[in-house]
Formats: sequence, structure tokens, C-alpha cells
Amino acid sequence: MMTYQLVEVSYEGNLATITMNNVKRRNALSLAHMQELISAFREVGESEARGVLLAANGAVFCSGHDLSEMVDQDLDFMTRLLETCTTLMNTIQEIPQPVLARVHGIATAAGCQLVATCDLAVASTNVTFATPGVKIGWFCTTPMIALSRNIGRKRALEMLMTGDPIDARTAADWGLINRVVAPEQLQAEAQRLLEAATSNSFNARCIGKQAYYTQIDMPQPQAYEYAQGVMASASQIPDASEGMHAFLEKRQPNFDQQEV
Repeated sequence: MMTYQLVEVSYEGNLATITMNNVKRRNALSLAHMQELISAFREVGESEARGVLLAANGAVFCSGHDLSEMVDQDLDFMTRLLETCTTLMNTIQEIPQPVLARVHGIATAAGCQLVATCDLAVASTNVTFATPGVKIGWFCTTPMIALSRNIGRKRALEMLMTGDPIDARTAADWGLINRVVAPEQLQAEAQRLLEAATSNSFNARCIGKQAYYTQIDMPQPQAYEYAQGVMASASQIPDASEGMHAFLEKRQPNFDQQEV
């Protein structure tokens, strides 16, 4: 396993936890921080973990990009930085395991993008989310991608054009997060949801996650054509056969613990 300076990676049971630990910078996504997160997600993606929890130390979950690193930089640096951010977001959705964001504090700009990118998210009642780039003259164009794919056009444009924050209950109502709970319940609810999402067939879930992100922006006829091919092929894996037999025989399935 790699050694990290700005993140922590731990394993317990079938789950891995990646914790952002750049507290002095409010877990801002500097270039180095994003590079470490990419490495951490890839490490966990290749591990035997069945699910991934993304958490953070300190009062803030993630304050977005580190403006102190970006101010007065040239186009080449900014392009590299944003390409790295895109690689991070894609990596979260490319690894086979479900990734759940456990959001205990503010998530703004690219931090809000990070939450929107994760497969699942649980937040405490004291959390706010925002894409405030417009307030500093720099529209949150890349966070817009993940945000729009979660909450729809009108709500996304409201957040993007005003830069105003929304509270956790609004975020749950709009579909940015799955659950909102009291702060003292956050850890338990995040654990419960991730365990629920990582039970049953690991192989079926890996295939399903990849298929979800592949089809989500396809036109409906193309999406059905793609999905029916995936589902037909997946019917031939051992877990699918075992699951169907178990259902018909009224018993619990015994799924393969290895990825196929």
C-alpha cells in the first residue's frame, strides 16, 4: 500500500475508508491532494474491499479547489489541474465498488462535485452545499457536470447562477444526497447504507455500476440496446445462476466472493 500525506486509507471488514486529511486547508482539492485521492481510490479499487467510504477530518468536508494554489497561474497549470480533477471524478465511478460520501461539514464547488460524483451520499443536518464560483467571477463549470446529473437543470442552474448554499434537507429533497440525519447518527447511517449496498452479489454489482454510468446519458433506444446486451451476458455468470436457483429453491444464495 502507498504512503499518503493528505489522505488516510484504512480497511475494516469488507469496507475501506478514504479520509481526506488536509485540515489546515479545509480539505481543499489541491493538485497534490487530488493526485493522492486518485491513487487511494485506485488502490482500494484493486483491493478485496466490497465498498468504499469517503470521509474527511476537520470541520469542513471539502472546500473545493485550493485558490491559493491557483491564483495567477497560467493556462497550462490550470488545464492540468482541471484534468486531474476530472480523472479523480471518473476514477470514483470507474472502480467496481460502491463509493459513499459521509458528509459531516460544508461541501462547496469541487467539494460539492465530489459528493455529487459518489454513488451514494449521507449528510448531517448541519451541512450546506454550494457551487459559489460565480461569486468570485469564475463559474463552477466542471462541478456543473456532476451537479446537473444529480438534481436536474432548473435546480442546478439556481445553485450555479446564484452561488447560494442549500441545506442538507434541501439537498436530500433535490437528489444530491440519499439521506440527511442528525450529526450523532451520521456514522451509523452511512455504515448501514454502505453495508446494504455491498451485500448480495459483488459481481452483479460491479457489472451494474459500470453499466449505469455507461447508459445514463444515452438516448433511450441506445440505452436499452446496450443494457439488454449487458444483462443477457450477465445472466451467464455463476452468481446469476446461483441466485435464480436459490430463489426457486427458497434458500439464501451462496454468491462467489471473487470478481469474475
